[in-house]
Amino acid sequence: MTMDWAALLNITPYSWDAIGTALFCGTLVGLERQMRGKPVGIRTSSLITLGTYLFIVGASSIMTDATDPSRIIGQVITGIGFLGAGVMLARDGIVVGVTSAATIWVLASVGVAIGLGHLAVAMKLSVVVVGVLFGVDILEDYFQSLTRGVHHKYKGWKKSIRKDKQG
Repeated sequence: MTMDWAALLNITPYSWDAIGTALFCGTLVGLERQMRGKPVGIRTSSLITLGTYLFIVGASSIMTDATDPSRIIGQVITGIGFLGAGVMLARDGIVVGVTSAATIWVLASVGVAIGLGHLAVAMKLSVVVVGVLFGVDILEDYFQSLTRGVHHKYKGWKKSIRKDKQG
């Protein structure tokens, strides 16, 4: 008895290339977040891009002429908004986790791009996301004017949390 590998590996309407791209994009962004100790790491980021891709393609495969594909994307955006809201916290009058929430949102948009068949664009956008996340921190280190207001208070709050954990 021979095994039919082609049938076993067939995941229509999904694509192994797109799944690999979703995992790559999520891992790329998640690696930056995880290396900096942020709540949206490799696993979360990869699952967001993969899950979004799966929803977009899965729902698109059952569409008829009477259905609107933008409704699928709208529902994904709504669901991701709730997930992002779950990572934001308010402490001592300072809201933290907004960047993590925005990262979740943009990861879902990368998943949508993959679901629409724009794999190369999704990879390029993931590099742009990492550039923004990493680049702004570098700019804040060199330009004190970027750390005024709530960012200055947050950096002081973050340092006091580190001291509490160490001591």
